[in-house]
Amino acid sequence: MTAIERKITRLRSGRPLRVLDLFAGCGGFSLGFQAAGCEIAAAVEFDADAARSHGANFHPGDARHSIARDITTTPASALTASLGLGDASLAFDILIGGPPCQAFARVGRSKLREVAEHPEAFRHDPRARLYIEYMQYVADCMPLAVVIENVPDMLNHAGHNLADEISEVLTGKGYCCGYTLLNAAFYGVPQMRERMFLIAIHSSLTADINFPEPSHWIDLPPGYEGARSVALKLLNGMQLFRPNPWYIQPPVAVPDLPAAITTRQAIEDLPAIDARAQLREGTLRRGARRFDQAVSYAAISVTAYSTMMRNWPGFPGAADLKDHVIRYLPRDYALFARLSPGDQYPQAVKKAEEMFRERLELLKAQGKAPAAGTKAWDKLRASIVPPYDPGKFPNKWRKMEADAPSRTLLAHLGKDGYSHIHYDSAQARTISVREAARLQSFPDGFVFSGTMNPAFKQIGNAVPPLLAKAVARSVQAQIIAGIMQPPVRLAGGQR
Repeated sequence: MTAIERKITRLRSGRPLRVLDLFAGCGGFSLGFQAAGCEIAAAVEFDADAARSHGANFHPGDARHSIARDITTTPASALTASLGLGDASLAFDILIGGPPCQAFARVGRSKLREVAEHPEAFRHDPRARLYIEYMQYVADCMPLAVVIENVPDMLNHAGHNLADEISEVLTGKGYCCGYTLLNAAFYGVPQMRERMFLIAIHSSLTADINFPEPSHWIDLPPGYEGARSVALKLLNGMQLFRPNPWYIQPPVAVPDLPAAITTRQAIEDLPAIDARAQLREGTLRRGARRFDQAVSYAAISVTAYSTMMRNWPGFPGAADLKDHVIRYLPRDYALFARLSPGDQYPQAVKKAEEMFRERLELLKAQGKAPAAGTKAWDKLRASIVPPYDPGKFPNKWRKMEADAPSRTLLAHLGKDGYSHIHYDSAQARTISVREAARLQSFPDGFVFSGTMNPAFKQIGNAVPPLLAKAVARSVQAQIIAGIMQPPVRLAGGQR
């Protein structure tokens, strides 16, 4: 009996699907699959803080799961041996995750199949190493399904449609593949985050790939449609020469679905943080923002979404929060208060210049205004007006709109959080770690290892758990359907 057959037999007895998360981060992908009823058996993550977060949330008390591991030096057999999971070919049913897209692009289409078939020839090539190890895990673990998430540019990266190239290799390994673009806002996440998802299911279980139907609706801003068009440009061009066997049109959301979850619905019940008041009081200072100060929830109405975040099965929120911390940005708090919802960096610079002129007029009335062109004048201006050229950085800042989902959270949020300025001018600040987690759909009981900046990075890099849950349910249903009623096989192996 093959490994695939043994896994199918096991699942027919009612056992849960076991998941291995590669390039796992803190575990957004894992959390979604766990919420769908899967067992998170193991993860591989290189970043130490993210690995500790994953271990603390999915295997509390077992230090083996909190160890940072490098996939290039950790073969599947070593991973399962270190975790007591036995034979790698039998340990996992689903492999999820996705290496950085550069790991695929640097190999190139002409080499991908050769790498897959003869990996030793390229094992010492740093351009191919992550791709080699990823595909080696597929070969060694023989999963029933593989699920990959990545940025939309994976469909048009340096002249490559990497999703096509991966699908070609996985098809050669016996999988039925399909990929599409999904926006998190259509799946109950209060964030307009567009990502590519690729699902590969062993061909003994299915002849078609399906993606989850949307649960919510929003009329996405034009910028998202433009970004999608750029991502699909290479694919659409190739469609003129041959139909694509793997690309699937995204499921369509319709206006009669519930409206997308808004930023206000997601975070309004969290405690207010008056940044300017904290600055005056001296409680907000420069330095690492640790999670050692507890604050209570706000006494305000709780939405259905925030109730879900407070009461996620297995991750209930406590009576207070310890990661509701913000960046130290003393120059800009007053400017944040002046911005209107939707304002970006050009509007911010314009209003900062107004503030600078107002300060000069005030100092002039007091007889203290510095002369233009002096060091004192330059210093005063620098204390009010941000230094970047608005023509070069038009999207560097954005004040969020309360009654719309947030824009995409990025990994560098801890170092450049101006993309998510809180909609409440009275608070006049960028969002906190816990607010970012809410916008990504992490429950309040999910803990992040490290200090503020590592936590922001983990959140920005994660797959939104609610989107992951929708994908997981779809994959799970397709596997179970295949187990119960395998596709009819015709002569010659056709279906």
